Amino acid sequence: MITKTKMLDAQERAAVMFRMAGVFITEEEKRRIEVVDFGLSALEREGALILTLVSTQRIAVKLLALFPLQTEPEHWHPAVGTDPGKEETIRVVWGSVYFYVAGASTLTEGFIPQGREDLYTLRNELKLKPGDQLTFQPGEKHWFQAGEEGVVLYSFSSTARDVLDAFTDPGIVRISKVVES
Repeated sequence: MITKTKMLDAQERAAVMFRMAGVFITEEEKRRIEVVDFGLSALEREGALILTLVSTQRIAVKLLALFPLQTEPEHWHPAVGTDPGKEETIRVVWGSVYFYVAGASTLTEGFIPQGREDLYTLRNELKLKPGDQLTFQPGEKHWFQAGEEGVVLYSFSSTARDVLDAFTDPGIVRISKVVES
């Protein structure tokens, strides 16, 4: 849960980051930035700021910002009916980000949010900087964390059904609840 004041502040901060990254967004788009706290009420620690640019039955393009050291929780994009799930390519535009995927433990630069060690099972660390990209197949578990300056990245994918994403933490709620300040 987040307050409306905190949501508006986060939208403004994300818009500044997008513009610093050289991505022009309109005032109307700024108001559409989704402030996601995953129902954890700890936006600065675990959260994401998401601007959907395109979403059709076949493709989705999103612009994401993570504040400094902010983490998007461990998740995957499951099958939905006969669709195998979202295939997603991430491309970094500005800042740096650590992605965690299946494989040997190489976690050295990032960190697991305190007290949540059992909810972040992947430890294979990949550092991405501007121009780097990664593709995730449907159902491939991953999580990521912004570097010290934060990060702006694109997400190019097949149909996005973010509300149906699956999380290692069963307490996660994908749609943030916003309350009056």
